[in-house]
Amino acid sequence: MPDKPNDETPIRTLYQSILDAWNRRNAAEYAALVAEDGDLIGFDGSTMKGSSEVEAELSRIFADHQTAAYVGIVRRVRFLEPEVAVLHAVAGMVQPGKSDINPPTNAIQMLVAERRDGQWRAAVFQNTPAAFHGRPELSEKLTEELRQALRSVRP
Repeated sequence: MPDKPNDETPIRTLYQSILDAWNRRNAAEYAALVAEDGDLIGFDGSTMKGSSEVEAELSRIFADHQTAAYVGIVRRVRFLEPEVAVLHAVAGMVQPGKSDINPPTNAIQMLVAERRDGQWRAAVFQNTPAAFHGRPELSEKLTEELRQALRSVRP
């Protein structure tokens, strides 16, 4: 059944699936959510081009590092065209063995999703540190909001 015009559900589902694949440390699952020619920009500024490179790089990362788990909050979804949407989100991370958000890893995320052959995939996914230089109150506010989101998924 095709999506309704401007239905945000598949875009929100794609975003959550990306976070879930990361949290499960599943590089193949994550890469399958990225367009063959998609672009990813990591928290540290690293870039990956295409689903094959995403799978190879994430496989290496997951093999070599204990990665933190994401909790995300979608701020809005905006359709640029019926087959292209932009999702704005914020995310926090919980370090392995911890139970709280790690504020220095809070991020602003943007996903450009495109539908090809009936499937929504990430054309662009950018993860930018939410540093809020000189505005600690914004960092504290975001951290508390992410903590509330974390509590809703981890009672």
